Amino acid sequence: MDVDESTFQVAVIDRSHSHPVVVDFWAEWCGPCRQLGPTLEREAAERSGKLELVKLDVDANPALSQAYGIQGIPAVKAFDKGRVVAEFVGAQPAAAVARFLDSLLPSEADELAQKGDEDSLRAALALDAGHPDAAVRLARILRSREQNGEALEVLGKVHGSFAADGLAARIRLEQTATPELTTAFAALDAGDRERALDGLIEAIPRARSSRDEIRRVVVGILDELGIDHPLASRSRTRLASALY
Repeated sequence: MDVDESTFQVAVIDRSHSHPVVVDFWAEWCGPCRQLGPTLEREAAERSGKLELVKLDVDANPALSQAYGIQGIPAVKAFDKGRVVAEFVGAQPAAAVARFLDSLLPSEADELAQKGDEDSLRAALALDAGHPDAAVRLARILRSREQNGEALEVLGKVHGSFAADGLAARIRLEQTATPELTTAFAALDAGDRERALDGLIEAIPRARSSRDEIRRVVVGILDELGIDHPLASRSRTRLASALY
């Protein structure tokens, strides 16, 4: 499928929110492009339904070429959730192309985590004990049954996840929560994240030993909201003021 500057938003950016979209930046005069193209098409066809391949002529679409920093072709960029998540430049052998495309697809643990039931989550963690999504989902189930020790054990195997850190901090805080924290957590459970963030951030200046734990909970909520969410932007500023 060929795309241009008028169709790129829908065909690449929007569709990448459903599955990965791989863009082959090429030109008719480019010999290596003609060498890579059939390999990309064959390997993408073998993964049909899991990802999509599109082609963009850099000569006919200079604005997009400039926007994505194309300096040499063929250039291949993979988009997921609207962002470039992987790329390579130059003609590559079939095995390298296959590895590149496979790296974009969900792992078995990812697929099990997406199912969301307890058995699937435990199976995902058996494959990857540090899988953040599976760990957070399972820990929430365990917390709902007041199996907090096991929940913390599950979360403790995850590294680099604000969501996991935040949930673990919440579980620890709930053991001796003050009334204002209990109110904030109730708001969070009810889906009122603005009220929850207000309560948590307001509690920080009065907290002593629990300041860092509250911060972790707040950061976990902000991570879930996403960097561009207006509430996240306002809350980050308030959090910084409360801490410093």
